[in-house]
Amino acid sequence: MSHLLEINPQLLARVRRIGGQVNAIERALESDKSCTDILHLVAAVRGAVNGLLDEIIAEHLEAHVARPGLSDAERQQGADELLAVIRRYAK
Repeated sequence: MSHLLEINPQLLARVRRIGGQVNAIERALESDKSCTDILHLVAAVRGAVNGLLDEIIAEHLEAHVARPGLSDAERQQGADELLAVIRRYAK
């Protein structure tokens, strides 16, 4: 996915923030924080992962489905790949 190279620094920064959030969940569990505190942390991670997924889906759509000059076969392959991810995510 060479098109992701252009936004790679931003994506990596997002992933690192998500990693920090996951580490915060681990620390909260180890320090016996309340269920409510842990639920808020987990919800924050879920939101961050959803945001990352949205951004990568949008990039895929632009590069592999909507980009001018793609053949019908390339466009179909991009759409099929995207649909597979959406179906997996929706489970």
